[in-house]
Amino acid sequence: MRPIFRRRTAPSPSPPQNAQKHLERPSAQDIYEQVANNARQELARSSISLAISGLAGGIFMGLSALGTAIALSMLTMPGAPPSGAVQFIAKIFYPLGFIVVILGRSQLFTENTLYPVALVLAEKNHFWKTLRLWAVVLPANVLGALAFAALASLTTALHPDVVQSLAQLGLEAAHHPATTIFWSGVMGGWIIATVAWLVSGSHSITGSVMIIWLLAFVVGLGNFAHCIAASGEVFTAILTGRAPWIAFPNWFFPAVAGNICGGVGMVTLLEYGQVIYGGDADAEAIAPLIKEEPKLEEMKP
Repeated sequence: MRPIFRRRTAPSPSPPQNAQKHLERPSAQDIYEQVANNARQELARSSISLAISGLAGGIFMGLSALGTAIALSMLTMPGAPPSGAVQFIAKIFYPLGFIVVILGRSQLFTENTLYPVALVLAEKNHFWKTLRLWAVVLPANVLGALAFAALASLTTALHPDVVQSLAQLGLEAAHHPATTIFWSGVMGGWIIATVAWLVSGSHSITGSVMIIWLLAFVVGLGNFAHCIAASGEVFTAILTGRAPWIAFPNWFFPAVAGNICGGVGMVTLLEYGQVIYGGDADAEAIAPLIKEEPKLEEMKP
C-alpha cells in the first residue's frame, strides 16, 4: 500500500501592521504594567529562592569593582595616583555587574526599590510582602559582596596590584561624611531605579544592555554611592587591614537610606503619578486618517 503524503499548507503571513506592533514606542502605562507584573513575580517567590538569588546578585555585583580595579592597576604606575583619563577609562567597566545582575534576573536591592513599591502604591495588600522581599534580599546582597571580597583579598586569585586598587576604591567610598554618602546614594538610587524602569520598556537585549551601560556608567563616573556595588570594595579594604570594621556600617546605612529615597521618591512616585494621576492610563493613540475611496456613483460621468 503506497503511503499517502499530504502537503501541509504554509501559514499565511501576518499583516505588516502586526509585525510592527511590538516595535512601537511603549507608553508609560505599558511600562508600568510590565513593572507591576515583574513585581508580582518577585513577591511570589519563596524566601529561600530570594536569598539564593540575592546572594548571587551580591557576588555578581563584584564584577563592577573588579573590572574597575583591573583597569586602574594596569593603567597606573605603582605608587602614583590614577589620572583623570585613567579613571574615565576604568569606569567604562563599572556597569559590568549591573548588566549581569539585571539581565540575569538576580535579586538586586536597588532594583527592588522600583518594582514592588510601584505595585504597593496601587495594591496596598503587597506592603508586607515588599518588606519581606527587602529583608531577605538586602542581607543576601551584602553577604554575596562579602564573599566576593573574601575571594579577592584572602586568596591568591588576583594580582596584589588589583587587590590594592580594590581596597583603595573602598577607602575612597567610605571616607566621606554621612550626609555626603546619603545624598550621593540618592543620586545613585535614582539612576539605577531609572535603569529598571527603562529596561522594562525595552524591546531587545541589545537595547537593555545599552540602557544599563550608559546610566550605570554615569553612576560610576560620578562616584555615586551604591549600597551593593561598593560593598565589595569596602569589605576588601577591611579584610586587607586598611580600614576598621566600623567603617562598613558607617558607610552602608547612609548609602542604603539614600538609595531607598532616590529609588522610591524620585522614580517610583514620579512614574506612578505620571501613569495614574497624569491620565496616561486612559490615553489612546490617535488613529491615522484613512482616505476614503470614491463611490461608484461619483465616478460616473
